[in-house]
Amino acid sequence: MLLALPLVLSWTPLEILKLKVFDSWIKDQEPSGLFVTLDITEEDVQQEGGWPFPRKRLAEIHMDLLHSGAMGVGYVIAFSEPDRFGGDEEFASVLGLYPSVIAMFETNNKEYPATTGTVILGDDIGGVMLQGATENIKMLRDNAYQGISSAPIDVDGLTRRLPLLMRTPDGWTPAFGTQILKVLAGADTYVIKTNENGIEQIRVKGIPPVSVDSFGRKWISWVDTPSTTLQEMNVKDKFVIVGVTANGVMPQLSTPVGLMNPHHIQAALAESILIEDSPYIPDYALALEVTLLLASIVVMWMLLNYLGITLGIAYASIFMLSTGFYGYWTAQQGMLVDVTWTFISEFITATVAFYLRFREQYKLRQQIKKQFETYLDPRQVAILQKNPELLKLGGERREMTFLFMDICGFTPISEHYKNNDDPEGLVLLVNEFLNKMTNIILANGGTIDKYMGDCIMAFWNAPIECTNHAEMAVKSGIEIEEEINELKKEYDSRGLPPINVGTGINTGTCIVGNMGSESRFDYSVIGDAVNLAARLEATAGRGEYLNNKTIMSRATMLQLPSGWVATEIGNIKVKGKEEEIRIYSPSFPNNIN
Repeated sequence: MLLALPLVLSWTPLEILKLKVFDSWIKDQEPSGLFVTLDITEEDVQQEGGWPFPRKRLAEIHMDLLHSGAMGVGYVIAFSEPDRFGGDEEFASVLGLYPSVIAMFETNNKEYPATTGTVILGDDIGGVMLQGATENIKMLRDNAYQGISSAPIDVDGLTRRLPLLMRTPDGWTPAFGTQILKVLAGADTYVIKTNENGIEQIRVKGIPPVSVDSFGRKWISWVDTPSTTLQEMNVKDKFVIVGVTANGVMPQLSTPVGLMNPHHIQAALAESILIEDSPYIPDYALALEVTLLLASIVVMWMLLNYLGITLGIAYASIFMLSTGFYGYWTAQQGMLVDVTWTFISEFITATVAFYLRFREQYKLRQQIKKQFETYLDPRQVAILQKNPELLKLGGERREMTFLFMDICGFTPISEHYKNNDDPEGLVLLVNEFLNKMTNIILANGGTIDKYMGDCIMAFWNAPIECTNHAEMAVKSGIEIEEEINELKKEYDSRGLPPINVGTGINTGTCIVGNMGSESRFDYSVIGDAVNLAARLEATAGRGEYLNNKTIMSRATMLQLPSGWVATEIGNIKVKGKEEEIRIYSPSFPNNIN
């Protein structure tokens, strides 16, 4: 609804943009062949000794035009004062020989010309009110027709739309170009058709109805009407529209095609009336534009929200191009429907929808980042962000090293807090313990798979490749032992029972990936090698292996670099396996920090 407001309120910058687009889209039209403009040039004025020409000289020019084959003459020149040389009678007499039209210019004098015959089909509404006019002297207007030479401007200062008829307190008076066609058609009445919005059509007998806006204005097609001079007189079978192009005589007016003289503008008006598909703005244009706008916004929003980013942008781009083509096509057909703001609104909607989708995806990425940072070292998360293809969906076979770590003899610690009625303290202790162990694993490039009470399951070589995964897992196990030795001192000072851990490490092939259902899944591992690591953890730090806090399998030992110390401590039989497993206790090589 906010996007519709500039359209409904006719926001000035939007109006200017709309008009400029119409100017560029309107089809170029060919001249009708009925008209020619005659330019009184600077050279003509110098040759005649200045302007205005004596009326007697104008009478001679008029007769020369008729003798050259002109079928009528119109002067976009006002003769509001008697000729100081006394040539009015001669000029008036030649004006009456053939249909002639002379111009009145719109002023604000509240004086109005005589009205012309009109028939109103519908309510007598709409139209542009004439503020007054400077008429020609009575002798001339009794022998020629008069028409208003008006050139109202749009919001950008350009002339595009001219009224065919203008309203006066007593009726209607025609524009100069309209009067020419009435004279040529031999008609004596204008027919004005109105609807609830204002004027819809204006018709002159013998000429097809002219579609206009609700004010009775015609959008001008800037036809390149042929021009001639006093010397050429190429006017045979043409209605001649005379005007002055000499410097400083008549003001030039701004149009979409540049500066033009008043008689060229009136010629363009006469030409436009005869063009059947000449452009016009229909009275229902605003309703159609608002409907297009709202429908387009809904479509764009749905495209970008239901088709995904890539496909949505592709279809949204096609839809926007279609909107632009529709506006161009209708302009070519002569119906001016503004799609510029609809196009801009589609872009704004697409941008907002894309931003919201991007923000949603960004938040999801950040959420995933935070989640993975609880399992991975932040450096590994950064690598995943740069190379998301490393995190494959589904399962993948890979050789990895697995670590299980658990607190041995957790019951005395639990009972200590129970006896002190401090279950919250137990939770804090466990979290503090797990945090320290987790930091060691993450610092060595491991991935935390899950926490199971006071137990940690971790693995190496997924999702980020780690070529020395066995070494990093064993290093983590030994560092956990060292950290436990420090914690024992701290817990002793706090009056807590001693704490020990058991860590089991195994290397082997497993399936790693997203495990679970479509609605809920975890990044985890499954395989026999994982189970063996869990069995080794259950052995470490217990029974006959009380002093062996970290136990690894032979598969892990064989992948350690040279220099590592791996002491064989025996063979054990684990659940699910027939043969005994040879186990080792690792220690740091002398050259490692």
